Amino acid sequence: MILKGIHLLLSYRCTNECDHCFLWGSPQARGTMSASYISDILDQAHRLGTVETVYFEGGEPFLFYPILLAGLKQAAVLGFKRGIVTNAYWATTIEDAVEWLRPIAEIGVDDLSLSSDLFHGEAMLTHEAQNGLAAARQLGIPEAVITIETPKGCTAYAEAAKGEPVIGGSVRFRGRAVAKLLEGVARHPWSEFTECPDEDLLQPTRLHLDSFGNVHVCQGLVIGNLAERPLQQIVTDYDPLAHPIISPLLAGGPAALVSSYELPHEDAYADACHLCYVARNLLRARFPGQLAPATVYGEFSQA
Repeated sequence: MILKGIHLLLSYRCTNECDHCFLWGSPQARGTMSASYISDILDQAHRLGTVETVYFEGGEPFLFYPILLAGLKQAAVLGFKRGIVTNAYWATTIEDAVEWLRPIAEIGVDDLSLSSDLFHGEAMLTHEAQNGLAAARQLGIPEAVITIETPKGCTAYAEAAKGEPVIGGSVRFRGRAVAKLLEGVARHPWSEFTECPDEDLLQPTRLHLDSFGNVHVCQGLVIGNLAERPLQQIVTDYDPLAHPIISPLLAGGPAALVSSYELPHEDAYADACHLCYVARNLLRARFPGQLAPATVYGEFSQA
C-alpha cells in the first residue's frame, strides 16, 4: 500500500442526522479526537513519507473548532495539503462566516468542501452554505459544494433534487440510508453485485481514521487499530487477501461475501453498498475488530 491521503474523522458527532449519512452522524454519536491524538497521527503520517493530503471531517469537525485549528496548523507545518468537509452550520451570516474562516485562511487550506443538498435542508444550497461560500470567496479560500442527489424513485422526499452539484454523486445505500431511503428505490438481483464500485481494496491510497483508533479502508471496514499498532505497521502489514472481509470482496464483491459465509439474504438490493452493508452487519459479532465501530452501524451506546 502506498498511502497518499488520510481522512481524520474528528468525531462521529454532527449537528444533523441526514438520512443519507453512511456514518450515522448524529448529536448522540460518541467519540472525539483530542489535539494530542491528532498530533500523533500527523507525526506518524509524516514519517511514512508518502502521505500528501490530510482531510479533517466528521461528523462535523467545526463542533471541535480549537482542535480543528490545531490540527490544521500542524498539518501545514509538516507540509501536507489540507482539506475540510463541513455542513457550514456555523455560517449563520456572511459576516459570522468570515470570522469563523479567517483563522483557517491565515493557516491556509487547499479545499473547503461544504455539504449542501435536500438531505441538509429544504434547498439544494442551504442558507448557511451560501454564506459559507461567500465568506470563503472573500477570504480567498478554495471552496466547493458536495451535493448528493435524491435517489431515483425514492419516496422519502416530495421532489427529486434539482440543480447541478459542483461535486456530485448518488446516495450509497449504507448506514442511515439503508434505514431511511430504500422505499421506492429500484432493486437488482443480489448475485449481480460482484465488485466494489467505490474503493480500491487491493491497493488503497487513502484511509479514514477515527477517534477510537480504527483505520478504515471503507467506513466500517477496518484494517487495524492505532491503539494496537502504529500507522506505519498497519500500512506495511496490509494483506487484503488475509483479511476476512476484504478477501471475499476482492474475489467477487458483496455477492461473494454473502456466499463465502452463507449469509441469509433477500433476492434483490438497491446497490452493491446496500448488500455489502447488510452482509457486514450480519458478520459484526464474528469479526468485531474488522467491522467497527458500532456507531457506523447505527449503535450509539457503544464505541
